Amino acid sequence: MAKTGSVLRLGRTLISRAAIMLLLVLPLVAPAASDEGLKWDSVADGLAFATWNPGVRCSEDLAAVLVRIDPERYRFAVHHFQDEGLPSPPLMVDWQRRIGASLMFNAGLFLDDFSYMGLLYKDGRALGKRRHPQWQALFVAEPTEADRRKAGVLDLAFEQFEEERPTYREAAQALMVVDRTGKIRVRQSGKRAQQTLLAEDGGGMIWLLKTTNPATLYGLGDCLRRSFPAVKQVMAMDGGSSSEVLVGADLLAQLTRSGYAPGWRSAVDGTARASHIPLPAVISIRPRTETGSPSPTRHPAQQPSSAR
Repeated sequence: MAKTGSVLRLGRTLISRAAIMLLLVLPLVAPAASDEGLKWDSVADGLAFATWNPGVRCSEDLAAVLVRIDPERYRFAVHHFQDEGLPSPPLMVDWQRRIGASLMFNAGLFLDDFSYMGLLYKDGRALGKRRHPQWQALFVAEPTEADRRKAGVLDLAFEQFEEERPTYREAAQALMVVDRTGKIRVRQSGKRAQQTLLAEDGGGMIWLLKTTNPATLYGLGDCLRRSFPAVKQVMAMDGGSSSEVLVGADLLAQLTRSGYAPGWRSAVDGTARASHIPLPAVISIRPRTETGSPSPTRHPAQQPSSAR
């Protein structure tokens, strides 16, 4: 019995030492890129927000608000001021008052005369002048065929989009930042500005990113591909003073009634200090339900805590 007890004590000692060594080693190992640990706030079914501060993981000092949108539950729509019969482009806050969507963001790049640079489709009608020859990213939504995904990002370098017979009713062309292979498709220019990015992930979700401090497109793309391997086809909608994301009044009212004040709210409720400019084209999202009313906001403790 004494010999058996000695063996048991020796075994426990070895296990304890192994556990201590494991604890000493683990902090030295960087967390996996897929374990970003985002705290998602689900403000409605199919619509979640998170604050992203990657820190030393990235080569730049980056900070942004992320929005994850389920296209099975939310419909995307393009809006252009001339198509709406407006004499001039509105500010984003005026777009929101006019459309009354759950969320709105800038649709892409435009010239000094407010004409859109690239393909732009609304209800299957072309609103843009022509395809931009260098820009290879095309956000598409609302397919004309039932077996297609509800929304996504096409890479025009490898995928087809027939302008005369579009397979999606809504479309907006812009710069491809990171493609499906993980390749960064923008130059490292060093130019920093506020940015709005759009992407899709492996689960079919659409991701919208709005920076809260100036960043380069190259730095954002590099950090996104390493932090979220599931996120593919990242495109840049526009930057600088055109970069805007605005949450609708109904969702903001839900947050107010719940008493919850998330850190990302000030970046998307229209109160952030920025030089707002008129936007000729925007994209809105609203629920696919007939009533158009999003589900009630859930308490943060009930909300998911990790990225898809």
